[in-house]
Formats: sequence, C-alpha cells, structure tokens
Amino acid sequence: MRPSATQSVWLSRNTAWFLFFGVAAILFGYVLYPSLRLFMEGLNFENLRGVFSSWNSANVRALGNSVWISVWTVIGSGIVGTALSYLFFRYEFPLKKVLVILAVLPLALPPLVGVLAFLFLYGESGILPRGIQAIFDMENLPFSFSGLWAVLLVHVYSMYVFFYLFCSASLRNIDRSLLEASYDMGAGQARTFLRIILPQLQPSITSASLLVFMISMASFTAPLFFAGSENFLTLQIYNYKTNGNLEFSATVSTVLTAICIVFLILIETRGHRGRTLTASKGSAPFAVPVTSGAGRIIAIVAGLTVMLILLLPIATIILISFVREGSWTYQILPERYTLANYANLIAQPDVFEPILNSLRLATVATAANLVFGVLAAIVVAKGNIRGRGVLLALAILPFAIPGTVIAINLIVTFNQPSALSFGHVLVGSFWMLPLAYFIRHIPLVFRSTLASLESYDDRMSEASADLGANRFQTFRRVVLPSIGPGIAAGGLLTFVTALGEFVSSVMLYVYDNRPISVEIFSQLRLYDFGAAAAYSVFLMILIGLSTLFVRRIGGLTNRTARMI
Repeated sequence: MRPSATQSVWLSRNTAWFLFFGVAAILFGYVLYPSLRLFMEGLNFENLRGVFSSWNSANVRALGNSVWISVWTVIGSGIVGTALSYLFFRYEFPLKKVLVILAVLPLALPPLVGVLAFLFLYGESGILPRGIQAIFDMENLPFSFSGLWAVLLVHVYSMYVFFYLFCSASLRNIDRSLLEASYDMGAGQARTFLRIILPQLQPSITSASLLVFMISMASFTAPLFFAGSENFLTLQIYNYKTNGNLEFSATVSTVLTAICIVFLILIETRGHRGRTLTASKGSAPFAVPVTSGAGRIIAIVAGLTVMLILLLPIATIILISFVREGSWTYQILPERYTLANYANLIAQPDVFEPILNSLRLATVATAANLVFGVLAAIVVAKGNIRGRGVLLALAILPFAIPGTVIAINLIVTFNQPSALSFGHVLVGSFWMLPLAYFIRHIPLVFRSTLASLESYDDRMSEASADLGANRFQTFRRVVLPSIGPGIAAGGLLTFVTALGEFVSSVMLYVYDNRPISVEIFSQLRLYDFGAAAAYSVFLMILIGLSTLFVRRIGGLTNRTARMI
C-alpha cells in the first residue's frame, strides 16, 4: 500500500516525527535486531557445513520435505479452494448458504486443535480407521494417518480457505456481460471458465499460492504430530533447541527465514501489481439455479459430504472431551463418558490456570499490538515524512518469520541483560510469551488499520477542522470511528490467534505461564485425551465469544460513526 502524499490536517508534522521515531525504535529493537542477531549466528560457515554436511543429511531431507509438502499443499489447496469459490459463484443449489458459511470454518480452528481433531479421527488409533476395520472385519487397519501424506491432508484442510477467499473476492468483480458474450459466441461452461474466468482469477491464485507456500514452509504443528520419522525444517529447529544446540538451531532458522522472506517479497510485489488493476463496472453475474432432479440430488449429496468433512473434526473434539481418563484405548468409540473434564476446568484452580494464562497473555499482547499497530499505520499512511517505506517493510517482516524462528530470535537476544530488556534476562520469565505474540502479530493490526486509513477520505477531516474542531477532536470523533472496524478486525484476529498460539509457546513457556495450547500438548503426552479435548473445546468457545464481542463492538462503532 502506498502512503498518501499529503500531510493530514489532524496529524501535525511534529507529532508524525515523534511517532515515527517511537515506531522505528520498537521495530528496529524487537524485530530487526533479533533477526540480525540470528543471521549473524546462523550464517557461520562452519555451522552451515555442519548442518548441511551431505545430500543425505537430516537437514537436507528436512529442506526437501518442507519444499515438497509446500508445493503439493499449494496444488491441493488451490484445487479445493478455487473449485469451491467457483461453484458457489456460478450455481444456486440446495445447502449453498450453509456451505458458504462452513467453507471458512477451518480459519476458526487453532492449528493445534485442528491437528488434534485429525489425530482422534484419522490417526492410527482413530475412530475412522478402527471403524472401517471393524465393519469389514479386516485383520489390519485400512490406512495409517501418518507421514508426509497425512501432513499434506491437514495442510489442505486448513489452507484451502486462502484460495477460497481470494478467488471469491475476484469472482465478485467479474462483469456479467463478459460471460454473456462468451456464451453468445457458442462457448460452453468449460471454455468460458478457461478463457474468461481463469485469467481473471490468475492474480488471486498467484497471491494465494505464494501465501500458502510460505505458511506451509513455516508449519510446525502438523509435522510435529504426523511426520513420524520424516524431517522438516521447523522440527529441526525445535529439536536442536530442545537438545541445547542453539547454534545449529539458529542456522536452520536462518535458512527457513530466508526462504519465507523471498516469498513475502513476491507477495508484496504481486499485491502492488494487483492494485493497479481496475475492476469492471458491469453488474455481477447471476448464479445459475440447478433445476434438474439428478443435478439437485448430486448437489445435495456433495453438499452433505463437504459438510461432514468440515464438521466432523469439531464434532470429534466435542465427543472426546467427555471421555473419562483411561477409558479409551483400543475401542472404536469411547465406552465411558463424564462431565469431570469440564468440572475440573472450573473447580480446580491449577487446571483453570492455563486458561487464565492464555487470556492474560493474549490480552497483554493484543493491547500492545492495538496501540503500536494503529500508531504505525498512522505514520505510514498519513505522515508525510521520509522513511515510511522502511517502517512499512519492517512492520510486515514478522509475517515472514516462522513462530519457531521468532522463539529462537528471542532466546538468542534476551538470554542476557540488555537495554531492550531493561537490564533483565527475559528468557524463562513471564514476558517472553507476550513479547513473542506481540512480534508475531504486528502485521495483523497494522495492515488492517493501514487499509482503513488508505480508504479514508481526508476531506472529512478538513470539514471537521473548518467547523472548529482541533486535531485531537477530529481524530477522536471523525477518524477513529471511520477506521474503527479495521482496527477491531485486526485486534480480533490478533487476540484469537494469540489464544491458540502453540509454536512459539512450546519453545518459550515456563510452567507458571503455560498457556492452553501447551497444556493440551501436555495432556496428550499423559494420554488424558478427555482433558486435552475439553481444553480444546473451551479454547474454541473463547474464540467464538471473542468474535461475537468484536462484531458487537464493530456494529456499535459503525452506528456511532453514522450518528456523528
């Protein structure tokens, strides 16, 4: 996004410079400096030679597996997401409204909870393989959900949504007259899709592909649970850190970060090109109703199948949350159920503590992200001073740094007292987790607020100034209500992501500040599946309540803006 060229009337030049230096100090101190420290540690020639010692080394295999999975994740997610967006755009059929809502459901599942659901449902001891084995009286399990293909399926389930959202947005801008002209010239559905619609979707597909590849390369939770003996770069970082070998961990982190930064640059470059295109001014096409009996039956069966695939993981988590500890071993379904898992969450302080920790950590990090993200976006979008492009680049840089790498960055930087830590050693302290959450989620509030400020009409501020309002009054009563929905959206995404954060947490937590995600992981290791699932359900409830609350606040903000 390109910042505006003129200084806003509600932002004085002195204030803009003050904010600039404050934002720059935080970005340089907590984003750039730790990354440079890691690069200095990781680019050591001896370490590189030790880590990538031969073509058969574990780290070379990890690099190959990470790239292989990412490529096929892009292909699989692209096929599923693009197909769903086109079907919902082009046709009207039974269950469509429900499916449109459910299609984005994987975004609401924290990564650890989604992986846990797949483990209970499709794992080697999961409900589905054991059920098939019993129904068909098979001697061995029909399949074992593990290895590379298991990681791939989990990735496709959770990442097709990016293709779906990107392509759905592009399809809404297609001019109906283009499709009508194609049909009038004798082209069928397939030819029209290939010649008219697909070229319109190419920018969105390219952007989604780059994004999904980068996210897949940084994936940690799915490989941790399903990769088995297969190596991944993120797992190598975790294993080296766990074994106390920070030098090799830093080296692998440097390689992974460099790959992700390349793809972030490609995404940003592609995004700027995409914004230069103008949308068609024609009306959007009408969805074609499916009227034939056979077509409607096929649509209903396919719709129910998609609903089952999307809802079954959540239903499985809810079911397992009522399982009594130790009562589910070899059975297809648990035989004994209890409410004790939920009762313990409320009645026992030590059991409820991880929930309080997650709420506390997410609240602190989100508050910091809201303040910093809004101020940074104001400087970049409305402060007409030099150097804003550097701030923009640094503010989106954390998006390219995987959670495992951010954890290693912080360990390397704050394992001794420094000015950045106010003379304290932060490693092993409460503040490591909210600091990690804050750094990881800087781009969320920043980008959502920046988008709102870029679309804000400065003539409203000028009118406010002409009516005698000072700068603070103009910002509080005119600007803030206008950009409030964008801020709320970024804040919500930050809060719910922090609530379920696992990747950085598992590498940085101490017992006293362990969050829900780490406690779920701990209960799994103790084979207390019911408690792990109960924590997962509680986490989903917290995310749902947070979403409703922010939507409510967003509605109040919009009504306030209209009143003012």
